[in-house]
Amino acid sequence: MFRTLRNIARLLNIARILARHDALFLLETLEVAPAVVLAAGALSRRKQEGRPGQRLARALTEAGPSFIKLGQALSTRSDLLGEELTTDLSDLQDRLPPFPGFQARAFIEDEFGAPVDVLFSQFEDQPVAAASIAQVHYAVTEDGREVAVKVLRPGIEADFARDLDLFFWVAETIEATRPELRRLKPLESIKTLAETVEMEMDLRFEAAAAAELAENFEGDETFIVPEVEWTLTGRRVLTTERISGIPLDDRGPIIEAGHDPDAVLEKAATSFFKQVFRDGFFHADLHPGNLFVNEDGAIAVVDFGIMGRLDKRTRRHLGELLLAFLTRDYRRAAEVHFEAGWVPRHRSVDNFTQACRSIAEPILDKPQNEISMARLLGQLFQVTETFEMEAQPQLLLLQKTMLVAEGTGRALNPDANMWLMARPLIEQWMVDTLGPEAQIRDTVTQVTDSMRRLPGLLERAERSAADLADGRLKLHPETLQALSQGNNRQSMPGALWVLVLALLLLLLFVV
Repeated sequence: MFRTLRNIARLLNIARILARHDALFLLETLEVAPAVVLAAGALSRRKQEGRPGQRLARALTEAGPSFIKLGQALSTRSDLLGEELTTDLSDLQDRLPPFPGFQARAFIEDEFGAPVDVLFSQFEDQPVAAASIAQVHYAVTEDGREVAVKVLRPGIEADFARDLDLFFWVAETIEATRPELRRLKPLESIKTLAETVEMEMDLRFEAAAAAELAENFEGDETFIVPEVEWTLTGRRVLTTERISGIPLDDRGPIIEAGHDPDAVLEKAATSFFKQVFRDGFFHADLHPGNLFVNEDGAIAVVDFGIMGRLDKRTRRHLGELLLAFLTRDYRRAAEVHFEAGWVPRHRSVDNFTQACRSIAEPILDKPQNEISMARLLGQLFQVTETFEMEAQPQLLLLQKTMLVAEGTGRALNPDANMWLMARPLIEQWMVDTLGPEAQIRDTVTQVTDSMRRLPGLLERAERSAADLADGRLKLHPETLQALSQGNNRQSMPGALWVLVLALLLLLLFVV
């Protein structure tokens, strides 16, 4: 009861902020605590200019760090909020006023148990960037290396804990009162947000993400990931190599520096392809403030707080889906959805093919430089209710990342399309992944994995048999009856025959 009252009071404050920005439609649409929403609207509703998504973005920014993160999460949910609104939320700027430099120094000294002047030969008290969770200061190490030092905001953990409890309460309320929205997985989405925030507030995780991405691109001089200074990195402080360059969407200065926008965009498209398809580990916050062109024309990336992962099976489905749309093979695009399990099998493939065509043709008929695969996927996600599609969090995050990447690429070169640049790479990857050699390689891997697990399976079977003999394991009466009937026929139980046959096949294959 206390939790409910506390969250209702907190929700009233948030509803009043939404009402002041004429963005109360978010809670009205979800039908959460209608009495609270009605009261907030009566007290604070004002008419404001701008599209709904723009008004909502301003309201979430005023509500504080947790709600900025919520807005970023909602920007992936075109299936829930529609394409126009989520597109506006994608532009939500994760910026807040900085906190004083002396507080940053105190956190650094508390983290490492030494004065900042001992840890660094220079430290700039004025931050160069301030976001919802942390801010960044430039510094120089004792051995003369220029670095960027990221420091968590004061009290951020307690603020997020309070607001996450509100988000969970709202999600639980939606699932309890709006059964038709359960397929959109509101509670699971908040759990994902909570896990993301938890990792973002331990900067060691971000350091590990940066190191993993750097390993994936080791030796690739076209994509630069800053090196982590591990001795100056802890839970609340992250120190990395300082990156300098021109923001990726700043076309004029890039040309003035002697770089070809086409070549730069091709490097960006190639690096994005490699992250998504080759590695299944991608930077999920590719706005211009995190991407730079260095003096050599390479792409440099910073800020690894939001990363995405795709397993190999999902990558295969995604590659087939993108190629199907790029070649206008709508039947294949529909089939991929069914093979992946994104659409229930009892739905009609023919009807879904028709839906794919209706969504894709208006987009693919545009000039090549205006074709948006992110918008296409976003509109596909909006037919979830008609075809009982369940939300796919990993694809929703990718779709949002694609949307931001497309916008950045279009600002760099309005006449080019990053997906057409990446198409040959996707086609070759599909051949390498789905071709005969790849299938043989996958089969060998599966058999090897099975053989590796076999001793453990046999050991557990032996322990279970011993437990059964000692009376520590009881079988259901119907099972005992079935075993008895098998013994009466003086035949080996079918399950045992299957096991023996499987073992023989494995041994033959290995030999």
